[in-house]
Amino acid sequence: MIQYKINRLFNPRSGRLLDVAVDHGFFGEPSFLDGIADMTAAIDTLVDAAPDAIQLTIGQARLLQSRPGRFKPSLVLRSDVANVYGAELPERVFSIPIENAAETAAQLDATCLVVNIFDIPGQPELKEQCIRNVLKLRSECTKLAIPLMVEPLVMRANNSGGAYLVDGDIERITSLVRQAVELGADLIKADPSDEIGEYHRVVEVASGIPVLVRGGGRVADDVLLQRTTDVLAQGASGIVYGRNIIQHSDPAGITNALMAVLHDGASVEQALTLIGVAA
Repeated sequence: MIQYKINRLFNPRSGRLLDVAVDHGFFGEPSFLDGIADMTAAIDTLVDAAPDAIQLTIGQARLLQSRPGRFKPSLVLRSDVANVYGAELPERVFSIPIENAAETAAQLDATCLVVNIFDIPGQPELKEQCIRNVLKLRSECTKLAIPLMVEPLVMRANNSGGAYLVDGDIERITSLVRQAVELGADLIKADPSDEIGEYHRVVEVASGIPVLVRGGGRVADDVLLQRTTDVLAQGASGIVYGRNIIQHSDPAGITNALMAVLHDGASVEQALTLIGVAA
C-alpha cells in the first residue's frame, strides 16, 4: 500500500518528481524567510505552477490542503525540526520529531513524511538522535502505509567557515545514503556530490530506492538547470528544491523550467526560455 502513495508523487509521464520545499520557516532562521514571508502568496504561486509536490510543515499544510478540488500538488510533510542551520552551531543541537507524525500525516492527507539524518563532524549525539527518529517513524509509517523520505545531510565541521555547510564528498554521501536505506527509507533526498559524474554511485548504493537530489543554496538559473540535467543522467529520480525556487524573482517560471527538464526532456537552453524574469 505504501507504493500506492509513492505513485501519487511521481509524474506519470516521466516517472520523475519535483518536490518544492517550503518548510524553511520551521527552523527559525531569519534568512530562510526570504521569498516566503507571505506564505499564502507563495503557495498560490506554486499551486498555479503545478509542481508534483510541495513540502510543508504541520502549521502550513492547511494552505495547500484546504484548497478545493483534486488537482493540486501532493503534500510532503516535514516531520522534524532542528537548530543546525545558522551561521554557527549552538551549544546544544537537536532534531525533534513532531508527535504522532504518521498519524498527523494521515489526517492531513499527506502523501509522504520527510525526516533528516544529520552527519556533522563532532556531533555524534545528534546523529544518534536522528537515527532514533528514523527508526520510530519507520514503525509508525509502516502501520499507516505512509511513505518515509529520509534526508541524509552530510555537513562540514563547524570550524570550516560556518555551521550550515554541505559537504559534497561522494564517500560521505554514499555511506550516509546507504545507512538511510538500511534504516528503511522509501525515498532518499540527498545532496549532489562535488563531482556530478560520480552521482551514479549514490543511486547504486540506494539499491533501487528512488533518489531525489537537494537544491541547496541559490545558484544561477543555467547552473541549476544544468545540474538538474546532469543528476538525472546519473540516475536520480527527481529533485527537491527550495530556495532556488521560492527565493527566485520568478518562482513560477523556474518551476516551469524545471518541470520541462524533468518531464519533457527539455534542454537547458529550452528551459531558460520559460523563465520570464532574470534571476
